[in-house]
Amino acid sequence: MGNRVAIVGVGMTKFVRRALETGKELSWLASKMALDSCGMTMNQIDSVVMGTAPDTFDGVHMKGEYLSDGAGGFGKPYMRGFVGGGTGVFSVAQGWYHVASGMFDTCLVVCEEKMSTFQPHAQAAFVTIFDHIIERPLKPNLLWIFALEMNRYMTTYGLRKEDIARVAVKNKTNALYHPCAQIAAPVTVEDVLNSEVLAWPVQRLDVSPVSDGAVAVILANESVARRVTDKPVWVEGCGWALDTAYWTNRDLCYPRYVEEAARMAYKMAGVTDPRHQIHVAEPYDPFDYKELHHMEGLMLCGRGEAPQLTADGVTARDGELPVCPSGGLLGVGNPIAAAGLMKIAELFWQLRGEAGKRQIARKAKRGVAQAWGDLMQVGTVVVLGV
Repeated sequence: MGNRVAIVGVGMTKFVRRALETGKELSWLASKMALDSCGMTMNQIDSVVMGTAPDTFDGVHMKGEYLSDGAGGFGKPYMRGFVGGGTGVFSVAQGWYHVASGMFDTCLVVCEEKMSTFQPHAQAAFVTIFDHIIERPLKPNLLWIFALEMNRYMTTYGLRKEDIARVAVKNKTNALYHPCAQIAAPVTVEDVLNSEVLAWPVQRLDVSPVSDGAVAVILANESVARRVTDKPVWVEGCGWALDTAYWTNRDLCYPRYVEEAARMAYKMAGVTDPRHQIHVAEPYDPFDYKELHHMEGLMLCGRGEAPQLTADGVTARDGELPVCPSGGLLGVGNPIAAAGLMKIAELFWQLRGEAGKRQIARKAKRGVAQAWGDLMQVGTVVVLGV
């Protein structure tokens, strides 16, 4: 696997609907907080990985170059990564092989998104991602496709809307204790079921918001890590995988791309029984049903079993397997690329026992973060441990 790599510092801006800061400024704020958290300076950073989503969001072509000075990349080896919503977790994998290979001692990983710049709504950017001959004549949008997928999941396992809504209730409540949360709220299942229907069965409170924000983490080899902190959090495994780009050809009931990515990361981490060897999980939850979908893809339970685990309280913050103790995208917010890195940051805090009121009840030594995106067919997974 190469050299051991640890996360030694983390920084995160507040996630908001419309940030006053530019994307460069958001990137710098998160980077500065990460550096300060472990007493390092930019002079100690050998390389920079920048994760950010479509150029369209910021209205700047070559967005990676535009953000480079804000992210601290000017004058350093600098790489931009982008696999849509999967970016935040994939960027850590990119940073990992920078350091694990021995090429660099340290790497600053920054993920930024400013979706509010795109007017009237960021959704309009997504209509251009589909095949222009086969799919665009159907005039699909993301909500439309997610509604098909959610319906397929519910129909296959005989689920009711309330079985799904419990995820939104859990995550929005968990987010009440996250200082960077955008839409934390003590909602009920009835609130979710009575919210506006967007594209049946997807309703307003099933969905994460449009957000602006940035997150940064600092990766270091073992020598540097042990010098700057007595609580390194090790990157034990990384994985990523693609399914077909055509949503009509995918299994809408089961995220095979997540399973493939998880198997890669688990093999690297030596995880053979994820249900018992993973102690806390941060799966990607832009919609409430996606947390359930992704728990099953991560093999934290059998197919169709995730809703019952949620109903039984197993995935609650004080449960046997806490899932999204951060509050997830449903509660903290969803600045696309930064959202996945927020999940890595949450595991860092949870594994070090520094999550404050969000700290899970059980003692955790290993966690998994996962993100999903691109044309909704990429899975990215990172396993962290102490």
